[in-house]
Amino acid sequence: MNRLLLIIPLLLTFLFMTAFVSNVSLAEFQSVKDAPVELGQVDWIRNFDEGASKAIQQNKPLLVLFQEVPGCNTSSGYGKNVLSHPLIVEAIETLFVPVAIYNNHSGEDERVLKSFREPSWNNPVVRIITPDREELVSRLSGDYTKAGLVRAMITALENDNKPVPQYLTLLAQELNVKSGRSERATFAMHCFWVGEGTLAPINGVISTNPGFMGGHEVVEVKFNPDVISYEDLVRKAKSGRVASHVFTVNSKQNEAAKEIVGNDSVSPSSSFRADSRPKYYMSGTLYKYVPMTNTQIARVNAALGSMQSPDIFLSPRQVSIYKYIQDNKDLNWADIVRSSDFNTAWNQTVSLMGEQITRR
Repeated sequence: MNRLLLIIPLLLTFLFMTAFVSNVSLAEFQSVKDAPVELGQVDWIRNFDEGASKAIQQNKPLLVLFQEVPGCNTSSGYGKNVLSHPLIVEAIETLFVPVAIYNNHSGEDERVLKSFREPSWNNPVVRIITPDREELVSRLSGDYTKAGLVRAMITALENDNKPVPQYLTLLAQELNVKSGRSERATFAMHCFWVGEGTLAPINGVISTNPGFMGGHEVVEVKFNPDVISYEDLVRKAKSGRVASHVFTVNSKQNEAAKEIVGNDSVSPSSSFRADSRPKYYMSGTLYKYVPMTNTQIARVNAALGSMQSPDIFLSPRQVSIYKYIQDNKDLNWADIVRSSDFNTAWNQTVSLMGEQITRR
């Protein structure tokens, strides 16, 4: 590989690390204390009129959760899984005004429940509305997945003419693959570090993994065929000069790849050996300590490789974590590239931040 690549991480660290005073509020990262499990980690407003007033003041939509508290396994599972994902929590708290209405309580909760004609003692229901109760997206009921809620939030923002942050779009793509179809493609090139940087920004690519196959340096790509077809992915890889050879997983891929790169440049997939240093451009920077999803990791690594700021792919809270790490480089931060679980990496990082802030 080109020796210049060996110094890129050091240059990136110098370019992207600028000194400033850290002013991170730990409260926005910590779990909501004493909250029922059915509400997850979102800081909910418990009065609808108060939430509607706040939504008017902040010019934001309302995200109203009708939830059984205490509830059944479906209700508690929704809180533990969907409403506790850090990026979903951040999106709910910052892009909307969150209001929780208990569907099995009397008093104010019952009044609001009846005004929306919602059933009592019911599984979780989400409505995203304007302050005057105009629906921005269809009532979310029966879909208790992260992907379902994220899709609803994006649609509501679009219908309300509000910008959709890139981190939420990337999260939707990744969650859709986890709950639906995904495919794998493997490309050989002169340098898999360059290959990761070239392939990761392609819309529809969910993750990249560098390694070796059949005597070649390769990048294994996971992609969403509903966003980009295999044929288009191969064409883009060829155009980017990162498809000197294509390894295919089935006859359909084999035929398509031969049409694009030629018979002699296509082979069936064989044993894959992962590189010991994935996400090379990111590995020499402090971004490797910021908890990210797999798609974010791929995009951030590619941005660093092309000498661009990767912050567009991060949420504001992730950027705040990065800035805190800049000011506290001596702490024992975990390398998230090797972490298999985003929530675990997030909780470990926030816990370390909390320990440091408490000591001050």
